[in-house]
Amino acid sequence: MTTKSALRELNNAVLDLQAADYNTYVRPLKRLAATLTSDDLKPITRELKEKVDFDAFLAGASHGSMVGSDGLSWPTDRKKELGLAIILIERGAEDPEWFLSLAHRFYYGGRKFIESIRKITTSVIIPFARDFATYVEESAPPAGFSPPEPTDAHRVFIVHGHDEAPKEAVARFITKIGLEPVILHEQANRGMTIVEKLEANGNVGYAVVLLTPDDRGRGGSEEEEKPRARQNVILELGYFLGRLGRERVMAILQGEVEIPSDYMGVVYTQFDDGGAWRQRLARELQTASYEIDWNRVMR
Repeated sequence: MTTKSALRELNNAVLDLQAADYNTYVRPLKRLAATLTSDDLKPITRELKEKVDFDAFLAGASHGSMVGSDGLSWPTDRKKELGLAIILIERGAEDPEWFLSLAHRFYYGGRKFIESIRKITTSVIIPFARDFATYVEESAPPAGFSPPEPTDAHRVFIVHGHDEAPKEAVARFITKIGLEPVILHEQANRGMTIVEKLEANGNVGYAVVLLTPDDRGRGGSEEEEKPRARQNVILELGYFLGRLGRERVMAILQGEVEIPSDYMGVVYTQFDDGGAWRQRLARELQTASYEIDWNRVMR
């Protein structure tokens, strides 16, 4: 059972409980409790229950002079509220008579016990199922997410366009100073898509993005086209900014290239024939905890 299927099972149990009568309410109640203790939800329910004292919660109930006038003081803290509801459901599944008595006391629905069960279902269990599902979904990682592999502070990813000269120059320099350049098209495909291949080879400590004028384009209100880097280069720039942070990504520009608007204001380096970019790159790598042999840099 996955988390998604467990939440679906939880919802089905609530629907069955909502439609149950005095002779059938126990089964969906037990099913509800069993789902909450399933392998996929148990770590979350355990954490929520640890934060509350259910016996103190019951002891703090208000007492009225009429039947059905007793009231439970539910906390405003969402996690505590969820934890208390979980324990209530679990205890009710263990002892249905206790659950019936609690429903009749605090959620009095008239002389028929089933009306009290329906009232506690409407007032407590249905809102709990809704809020619990939201809590689980917000706590879980995004779909398809897997934690990134530990970064390798020996490898440097090179993002490039069609211009081979800057790519080869940067790769040779990275090799010269004792590091390993990672170029996507040189890595094994293994049946992966481009995005999967990028993720598989992205466990680096630094990325160099070469913005070369391979394409031309203009905004809808502009008349003149401007040199631009290829779309895949911009996509990979954003990917590594998100994965590594700005301090571990260096953009090297060749010529007059339009800078992405969201990247404006970030310091970048010009690819020059004199090779000044090499020292700048070496300093940035050193700042990013790479071991740099300056004798190799200056050689």
